[in-house]
Amino acid sequence: MKQSLFEHLHQQDWNAFDERLQALESGKATQEQSRDFARHYRQLCQQLAIAQARGYSSHLVDRLQHLAMRGHQQFYRHRSPLGAQLLGFLLSGFPRLVRAQWRFVAVASLMFFGSLLLMGLLVYSVPELVYSLLPVDRVAEMEAMYDPEAHRIGRFSERGSSDDWVMFGFYIMNNIGIAFQTFASGLLFGLGTLFYLLFNGLMIGAVAGHLTQIGFGETFWSFVIGHGAFELTAIALAGAGGLKLGWALLAPGRLRRGEALRLAAIDGVKLLGGAAIFLLIAAFVEAYWSSMTLATPQIKYWVGAALWIMVLTYLLLAGRGDYAPK
Repeated sequence: MKQSLFEHLHQQDWNAFDERLQALESGKATQEQSRDFARHYRQLCQQLAIAQARGYSSHLVDRLQHLAMRGHQQFYRHRSPLGAQLLGFLLSGFPRLVRAQWRFVAVASLMFFGSLLLMGLLVYSVPELVYSLLPVDRVAEMEAMYDPEAHRIGRFSERGSSDDWVMFGFYIMNNIGIAFQTFASGLLFGLGTLFYLLFNGLMIGAVAGHLTQIGFGETFWSFVIGHGAFELTAIALAGAGGLKLGWALLAPGRLRRGEALRLAAIDGVKLLGGAAIFLLIAAFVEAYWSSMTLATPQIKYWVGAALWIMVLTYLLLAGRGDYAPK
């Protein structure tokens, strides 16, 4: 069956299901709407599976997927308290969403991690290049922060617990601010998100390449490897959400731009929410583990590698045993 005929046959059903969802979400659903919801939800899921199997356009599949995800939330809301819903999102909903939006995640990751790696290698090969991105005083500040000699002198002078708590709060505000900026700038047709992904990647890469080149690599890498698994991944995921917003504005398909943006924002905001949780974990690790001077660099490398493997395994495999539209 051609896509046009498939859409013609079921368009009214999808519109009716959307109206039913809006009524349930606003708490204004009638008894009949609530009673028949499960049947209509299962029917929509079957139609989504058919659309995916037949290779229909991404605009149609995305619309049905949005409806199915909203329906899934309503279907289980009455039997799941808020805490259980959040736990379900963390354990399966978020990694499934990341995989479903793999194209935007891949582009955001390529822009961010690609620019980071490229600039790191360039600065390592051509040290003077760092000053084209960072002012001299900022470079001196980073050198002082990661000077191995300073760390050896203060190796056993741990921060107090109150200082750790202050830094924890600072890291949260700073990191979430960067993620939100990267996400929200996607409203500029995706150009803002691309800019911030490149900007942050180039800046981090320049710092990493410079500190490694001057011999401060062990101090720097042992500090960032742990929380970087969550923090850097979160920036890429927030960027993926921003790119989804921008793409909805650039290519709304048969939908009006406002409607396409509304649908894209459903997944985009969830990506940002998952990224914020990653940043919360990153802030905790940075404040209480990365800054710990009693742990040797070798131990931090092993822990950092384990955290990177854990993050990648979670995003690639978590939630695969549960039903969800893919």
